[in-house]
Amino acid sequence: MSNYQSSLSGDFAMSNGHASHKTSTVVDMPKNNLPFVDTMQTNNTSKKSSENSDNNGDENEERGNWGNKMDFILSSVGFAVGLGNVWRFPYLCYKNGGGAFLVPYVIMLFAAGLPMFVIELGFGQFVSKGCVGVWDLAPLFKGLGWAMVIISGMVVIYYNMIIAYIFFYFFASFNKVVPWSTCGNEWNTEFCEVSTKSNSTLIYNTSESNATVTTVTRPAEEFWLNYALGRSEGLHDMGTIRWQLLLCLLLAWIVVFLCLIKGIKSVGKVVYFTATFPYIVLFILLIRGLTLPGAMNGIYFYIVPRFDQLGNPTVWKDAAVQVFYSLGPAWGSLHTLASYNKFHNNFHRDGITVGLINCGTSVFAGFVIFAVIGFMSHDSGMPIEDVAAGGSGLAFVAYPEAIARMPGSVFWALLFFFMLLTLGLDSMFVTLETVVTAIVDELKPWYPNIYDKKTHITGISCVIFFILGWPMTTNGGFYMLTLMDEYSAGFSLILVAMAEALIISYVYGVDRYMRDMMVMLKFKMNIYWKICWMAISPGIIFFVFIFFGVGYKGLTLDDYKYPPWAEFLGWGMVIAALLPVPGYMIYFLYYKAHGTTWKERFFYSLEATDSWGPALNKHRAEANYPLLPDQPKSGLASSGFNKPSLGFNKPSAVKKQWQPPPKMMSNGTTNPAYEANGDNGMRNGFSKRNGSYGSYKKEPVVLGNKLDSVKWSRDKDVPLPYNFETSI
Repeated sequence: MSNYQSSLSGDFAMSNGHASHKTSTVVDMPKNNLPFVDTMQTNNTSKKSSENSDNNGDENEERGNWGNKMDFILSSVGFAVGLGNVWRFPYLCYKNGGGAFLVPYVIMLFAAGLPMFVIELGFGQFVSKGCVGVWDLAPLFKGLGWAMVIISGMVVIYYNMIIAYIFFYFFASFNKVVPWSTCGNEWNTEFCEVSTKSNSTLIYNTSESNATVTTVTRPAEEFWLNYALGRSEGLHDMGTIRWQLLLCLLLAWIVVFLCLIKGIKSVGKVVYFTATFPYIVLFILLIRGLTLPGAMNGIYFYIVPRFDQLGNPTVWKDAAVQVFYSLGPAWGSLHTLASYNKFHNNFHRDGITVGLINCGTSVFAGFVIFAVIGFMSHDSGMPIEDVAAGGSGLAFVAYPEAIARMPGSVFWALLFFFMLLTLGLDSMFVTLETVVTAIVDELKPWYPNIYDKKTHITGISCVIFFILGWPMTTNGGFYMLTLMDEYSAGFSLILVAMAEALIISYVYGVDRYMRDMMVMLKFKMNIYWKICWMAISPGIIFFVFIFFGVGYKGLTLDDYKYPPWAEFLGWGMVIAALLPVPGYMIYFLYYKAHGTTWKERFFYSLEATDSWGPALNKHRAEANYPLLPDQPKSGLASSGFNKPSLGFNKPSAVKKQWQPPPKMMSNGTTNPAYEANGDNGMRNGFSKRNGSYGSYKKEPVVLGNKLDSVKWSRDKDVPLPYNFETSI
């Protein structure tokens, strides 16, 4: 993801295949249903309906959908491709073996990054809910969804402060000469020196009796530390609010709110510019960089492979961390983005496409950055290894200084910082939308018209986060930002991601997940995904977690070492993000779970809730999920559960689908077919979706004095019926 974490800080096993059965729900089964339905014809009807829906506005009218497919693709690209791709990946590549770093990077992409990316897109699209609502699949773990919301909430606080810094530099560039190009300004010290080939980074003042060394500082560095930040001596000295930064932060939040004012409808249009403009600028900067002297030296340092580095486990850890944080699983944002897709969108293809675009952008950005870094090294006489930097050092010191040495520096500075703005705002939009979507989705059962108030909730959220960001506009604010960057989305995010992979694979059931996805995709996902979800991806995430734990050291910023109380505050952020996980478990087991013993309550809490499944009844019918009673049943291809096949067999093999016959015939006598099959529930007594045998309770419902229809009833001790194909 485009998170700043990737920039600075390095920046039980039970397959829950059984149907849930908790509260009483009834679904009409009209008496004139035929015992068998031609599902091939039904599939064709459903397909045509889906195609028409794609062209006729929102499929989910209450919640809304993306305006079109490109809205989703560009929003996903904007979320995944961010600041980390430009100012983190190139430095990691140079530091960890140059071109050889692409080997572990690509392996981690396909072994962990893409599988986690796709699995979250699939679930979000399947149920049309945000990162909290998707955990109705196993409500015991719903706290993981709230953990994602808290992590995203903490990130948006400091992430928008970074955008405020970029705004500051953007406005500062409106001068005849960029202000960080020279010494002699009010913020400069006596140690300021513009590096050229005729001097070095150290000036030696020697005499016969002694020798002293004075470290020279660069004007771009002093502009950043002394003027932009006004940085104090440490976190203990927060100082006063810097009004310039406060106004920039206010502007950043206003822009975010205006772009989210209509939710995904407005974001989906804004990203046409914000997601594509960075590529135009990167291409222009690459062409300009290649024309500068020394550019090829910088590119050589970037791509020359040093394969001996592949034996270093740190290289593999850095590759996994970069892929993981860049694509952004476990933030909740991917669930949110996909939840606004139409049901039959091909998220499988979209996920792979976005992942490859993200990887390619990182590599391409490296050429752009190191071409200019090579020029700066040539012009200043400094070694490339002393010029190259990652994170804020690249964005606010090294690259601006290189720009200052170019002819027409003001133009290039404006172009560069405007590009950073578009990169950062994309990620900001999606991360904040994750928080807002989770809130409105969870409030809907209590406030049915909550979607009409979404703009108000977005505005209130922006105001709250803006106020929480005030401390970062002080003299000691950058120390606080670095602390939040290190702890708010580090250990906690890795644990959430690992838990997510294991729960979906072993509690919900990976086979059940793949069958659900088959309903949307109309084809079966191959075994590569299954192997990754069950073993490889959680194994890699566990490796990263262990590496983080074993290699943990106290937090530092340049020469400043954070005091113990500051690290204690940082670990408090980790605990705050993870606390909802055990907290919600206790709450659900104690207050909501059914059962006379704790064991019964525990297993009850591992089953999907009644509302789990597609949001619309026409799609629930396709997936053989019970219909929701609060939705009209008109427009369904057939009544009850007789819907298109899940696709376990080839289309030619799927011919008929069994329906429970009515109990009473029109003449008032008992239907012989009911006597033969009704008491035994499903035909042959077997449900393919949940893989279990069982009898099902049918109750005749009398409306007035007439037996009108037969309904299925759900009691907590009676499994729910699901239809299946009889020709296998």
